[in-house]
Amino acid sequence: MHVVDPNRFPLDAKAQYKPHPHTLDDARTFYNGLGIQNMVLVQPSIYGNDNSCMLEALIELTPKHGRAVVTFDPNAISKDTLQEWHDIGVRGVRINLVSVGREVSDAELQQELEQYARIIKPYNWVLQLYAPMKLADSLVKIVPDLGVKVCLDHFGSPALPKPYDPTKAIRPYALPGFESLITMLRTNTWVKLSAPYRLSQDPNMRDLDAIGRELVKEASNRVVYATDWPHTRFENINSIPFIEQCYEWCGTDTGLAQKLFQTNAEELWDVSTASR
Repeated sequence: MHVVDPNRFPLDAKAQYKPHPHTLDDARTFYNGLGIQNMVLVQPSIYGNDNSCMLEALIELTPKHGRAVVTFDPNAISKDTLQEWHDIGVRGVRINLVSVGREVSDAELQQELEQYARIIKPYNWVLQLYAPMKLADSLVKIVPDLGVKVCLDHFGSPALPKPYDPTKAIRPYALPGFESLITMLRTNTWVKLSAPYRLSQDPNMRDLDAIGRELVKEASNRVVYATDWPHTRFENINSIPFIEQCYEWCGTDTGLAQKLFQTNAEELWDVSTASR
């Protein structure tokens, strides 16, 4: 989830959009309605490397109820800052290629990921990546040697067929990068089932069914549900239908549902039993 407050925390000069304020109190109201007590805050692209808004919320949450994923310049970050962030609950850094429309070569991608991995490895942080699924064919060769946990946003960000045709079945392994994604999920990589409205061409999200079922089946220990609240750039999102759809993908296996909605996230974000 994201917290944003453009009235108190100025947006980055390169921000692609300006959202309405969505504060921690707003988030608590939303999460209480779903019975959720703990939050993972993710730095949105509109704030660039200024994590002030998110870190203020994280401090209020405390490490007992909060984790956060920051952004930073790997050439300018200090060990003191990293340790300070770690102590208040930061557990990851995010690289966002999609929101800002970045194109990178394989060599550039490898160099960037390796640089971030070297920095975060001593803290056991997560390298969170928002990148097109087509890059999974490159990532599958890079990620195993990074030595850190990697988490891919939004189903791995597949390019779904447009427009959606309900008479034609979507074959996940025909999507560029999907097979490589599955291979990665069998090692030290996780994927978030989140933000279907950023991908789906169908109001009922049927074009994600085959993908979601396959991810849950093939990577039951590596899939994590995420709300993507407050659904920036989208309006009037009802979270319940997607939550129900995720439960459907788990079938009758209640243990699988618990992994998707709780225990996988606890492992990913370093939540010990004592802090639950």
